[in-house]
Amino acid sequence: MEKRRILLVEDESSLRSTLKLNFEMDDYAVTTASTGPEALERMRGARFDLVVMDVMLPGLDGYAVVETVRLEGDTTPVLFLTARNAPSDRVRSLTAGDDHLGKPFELDELRLRVGKLIQRRIVDPGHAEEQLIFTFQENRLDFGRFEAIGWNGRTHALSQREAMLLRLLVEKSGQVVSREEILQKVWGYNVFPTTRTVDNFIVAFRKYFERDPRSPRHFLSIRGVGYKFVP
Repeated sequence: MEKRRILLVEDESSLRSTLKLNFEMDDYAVTTASTGPEALERMRGARFDLVVMDVMLPGLDGYAVVETVRLEGDTTPVLFLTARNAPSDRVRSLTAGDDHLGKPFELDELRLRVGKLIQRRIVDPGHAEEQLIFTFQENRLDFGRFEAIGWNGRTHALSQREAMLLRLLVEKSGQVVSREEILQKVWGYNVFPTTRTVDNFIVAFRKYFERDPRSPRHFLSIRGVGYKFVP
C-alpha cells in the first residue's frame, strides 16, 4: 500500500526535524520546505495528502502560500501551525485551510489531528470536486474544466489566470479585493504586471457574465481601491 504523503513546512530546523521523524514513525512519506516560496514550489510540483504549514515563514507567509494554491485549484487539506493564537488568527487559519493548532502544542494532539484530516480525505475524496462548481444567476463556473457558461448560454474557455482571479473574487463575494492582493495572489509574489492588466480581465468577465456590461451588477470596480464580486 502506498504511503500517505505529507508536506511539512517549518522554518525552525530542530522542530522541522522532530516533526519529520515522528511523521515517518507513523508511516507517512514526508517532504519538507523551510520558506514560503519553497513551499509554493513543492505544492505546485507534487501531490500530497496533507500539508502541515507554519504561518510565519521567510519570503511568503503560510496563509499567502495556501491562498495562492487554492486559487490554482489545489484542495489539499492544510493544518496551520502558528504562535499567533488570537481569534482572528484562528478564523483566518480555518478560512484559508482546514485546521489550526497553536504553538506550543502537544505532539500527540498534532499526530491525532493529522490522522483525522488524512482519513477525512480518504473517506470523502469527491468533496473537492463539489467545490469546483459555482453558479450565480444564469452563469456557471467550472474551475475543474477551466470553463464558464454565461447568461446567454455561451461557453467560454478560461485561462489559468482568469480562473484564479474568478476564484479569488468568488471566495471573497461581497468584499472589496484590492488590486495589490490580486496582483500578489494571481500573478505571483515576484511578478507584478500593471493594474491595467487586471482592468482588462474585469472587462472580459463583464462581457462573459453581465447582461449589460456597461452597467455591471456582478463585477464592480471600486474606484481607487479594487474590485468586488456580487453574486
